Amino acid sequence: MAELTDDARRAILLAATLLTGHKRRRFQAEMAHTYCRGSARHAETTFGWGRDTVHTGLNELRTGIRCVEDFESRGRTATEDLHPEVEVHIRRLVDPHAQADPKFQTLFAYTRITAKAVREALLAVPELAGKVPTRQTVGDILNRLGYKLRRVQKARPQKRSPRPTPSSPTSRRPAPRPRPTRTR
Repeated sequence: MAELTDDARRAILLAATLLTGHKRRRFQAEMAHTYCRGSARHAETTFGWGRDTVHTGLNELRTGIRCVEDFESRGRTATEDLHPEVEVHIRRLVDPHAQADPKFQTLFAYTRITAKAVREALLAVPELAGKVPTRQTVGDILNRLGYKLRRVQKARPQKRSPRPTPSSPTSRRPAPRPRPTRTR
């Protein structure tokens, strides 16, 4: 086992942060062989690396077979992929209430119907029993399908204009405020 100084330890940690994937695992395995007698646990305490990563790197180094990363398969599968019939029913419910962006700046369709209302309508469908997601998940599905849960732009009331028009009944000038007098 080689002697490890603080400067060498810092250099090894820096080198490990610059590498990724199988190259990083191989480097960590070689450093574990050199400085930690091939022990993943000792490398974990010495360098702060994940024991499982170092162990995988040691096995790759020993066998010569490289493990392939499969990051895409991690995480939970989307509800609409697990139950495509839920997506079909959501589109059927939301499309009549959707409208394109009035300024055509985005591809999203604005809709007046809320995620809560969509969920309640899905609960009423007997063939979806046990497959209806929560309100938050329904909102996430609507966003993934390209719907934005916002007020429709045309339905917003107009703001007051800074100068009222003369034909307006509320266009009377406000009475002037009395100025405060200064006393000495």
